[in-house]
Amino acid sequence: MGFDERVVNGMRILAAIVDSGSFVRAGEALEMSQSGVSRAIARLESRLNIRLFDRTTRKVALTDEGRRFYAQVSPLLAGLEDAVATAGEGAVKVRGKLRVNTDPLCARLLFGAKLGGFLKRYPELELDLMARDHLGDLVGDGFDLAIRLGQPQSSSLIARKLMDTRVLTVATPAYLRKHGTPKKPADLESPDHVCIHFRNPATGRPFDWEFHRGGKVTIVNPRGQITLNDGGTMESVLLSGYGLAQVIDIAVEPMLRSGALIPVLTAWPDERFPLYALYPSRHHQPAKTQAFLTFVQSLLP
Repeated sequence: MGFDERVVNGMRILAAIVDSGSFVRAGEALEMSQSGVSRAIARLESRLNIRLFDRTTRKVALTDEGRRFYAQVSPLLAGLEDAVATAGEGAVKVRGKLRVNTDPLCARLLFGAKLGGFLKRYPELELDLMARDHLGDLVGDGFDLAIRLGQPQSSSLIARKLMDTRVLTVATPAYLRKHGTPKKPADLESPDHVCIHFRNPATGRPFDWEFHRGGKVTIVNPRGQITLNDGGTMESVLLSGYGLAQVIDIAVEPMLRSGALIPVLTAWPDERFPLYALYPSRHHQPAKTQAFLTFVQSLLP
């Protein structure tokens, strides 16, 4: 016997007749005519090659074959109903596994200290947070959501900008006392200064040293013996007083407040670096994804 939507529909109508005790009441429950109910049962009987009901003008009863068939399919129908109900809960209830792809810097600075409180609010949620340099294949790798720094590359993913963070040029007070404070971007190309480069994970090359002011962009090529690709290492090297670096403000905000790092070249204040949320589709976004996005936005300055 072929299995298609007519068979499933026939089984659903069979269950309604058994539950209600009549073709008429089953039709009322399913918003079908009595003749429609009868035709559906006749089609099912033809596909199964058995008679499901004994019918008189006063009574409807399952045949022996009908009882055996109904005993087999009723648990399956109940399982289908449960599956549909459970799937629907995902749209309104924060539950299940959520796989999030993010930059190591975001994982350390934004999420780390706050994740415990977020998970306590949603005890039925299981979070799999993977920090890695590259986005990779979001869908192919099974992620529900990505939170990434930088302008996203063109793709079929939905990209939602969460914020722009300032790019600052900073050094320690000890470094500035020893080497002097640069007054203009070109000063960084002087042998008097040491600059720490940071590798762009998207290109594999160090980020350009850019300075933005009033719509104008100035790019310089400072010398430097070291290129890093880890934010924690960058912080350690910076705080040692080794050199100058360009960083995003959310990465160094506590050190700026304490005076451990000093911003320089502040007359060029306009460079920004974006933070994006990326996800496969804007339609039927699960409640778990919405909850995590709300959590991320609550952390942003």
